[in-house]
Amino acid sequence: MWTLLAFISALCLGCYDISKKIALRQNAVVDVLTISVCVSALILSVPLLLSRVSPELMAGTPFFVPRLDLQAHFYTLLKAIIVLSSWIFGYVSLKYLPLSIVSPLQATRPMWTLVGALLLFDERLNTWQWIGVLLAIGTIFAFSFKNKSQITHPQSETENKYYICLALAILIGACSGLYDKYLMRRYDHNAVQVYYTLYQAVMMLVVWVIMHRKELRRKEKPAIRWTPAILLISLFLVISDNVYMLALRDPDSMIAVVSTIRRGGAVIGFAYGLLFLKEKDPLHKILCMLGICAGLVCLAIGSL
Repeated sequence: MWTLLAFISALCLGCYDISKKIALRQNAVVDVLTISVCVSALILSVPLLLSRVSPELMAGTPFFVPRLDLQAHFYTLLKAIIVLSSWIFGYVSLKYLPLSIVSPLQATRPMWTLVGALLLFDERLNTWQWIGVLLAIGTIFAFSFKNKSQITHPQSETENKYYICLALAILIGACSGLYDKYLMRRYDHNAVQVYYTLYQAVMMLVVWVIMHRKELRRKEKPAIRWTPAILLISLFLVISDNVYMLALRDPDSMIAVVSTIRRGGAVIGFAYGLLFLKEKDPLHKILCMLGICAGLVCLAIGSL
């Protein structure tokens, strides 16, 4: 069951990446991130309020949000800071780099998560799982050596900083994955998701006000172009995170496998970038996409 949940999370995560790319075309990173996080917080505030107003009604549903103690809130706040840091770096890189580069390189995150899972959680993969993880990660790692000539920013001397942002997003994201496994062993997944999203919304609103303080002082309306993609970012993220955390709740689940499957959603970003954005070097990227798919198939076989 946890494997199926991981695949559902991967599907939603791929659609989430596409929605981000569309929303960032004509909007600033801070604007898109702030709106999407706040919309996610509004969505998740519904089960939270219902759980407080009518706990008897919600207790028997999968949407019940239990209370957390002070220590749990601290750990959840730390989770929000880690995720938000990864997102900021990830959004910046996604705005200026092609989707068919960002998605697969983001998918190298399980490589670092795998190392942490072996060291921290003593996870042991079977033969099919090892083949799947190494095939998927190895294919993407080989792709990472591709010539970085497709950056969309007009000044080539600024190219490296976007790849640095992408690298930081990947490494911080890997740490987040390991931290998720730690949290899911101790706390309810609904409570963690709801509260860390609310904390993120508060932090991003503060950042947004600071970034737009000049316009706000002049009582000018910030130039934000609304697109349904911003709403879809929130929707796909809420679903992806919920089923992902639910998968980690299973005592038999392995973060190394779940993380690799989840990042397999890069295949969707691949396809969209090649078919609709007409990004360069389709053959090279198709081969990489097939390698990831083969790895995911092996992971599915090994996890049955």
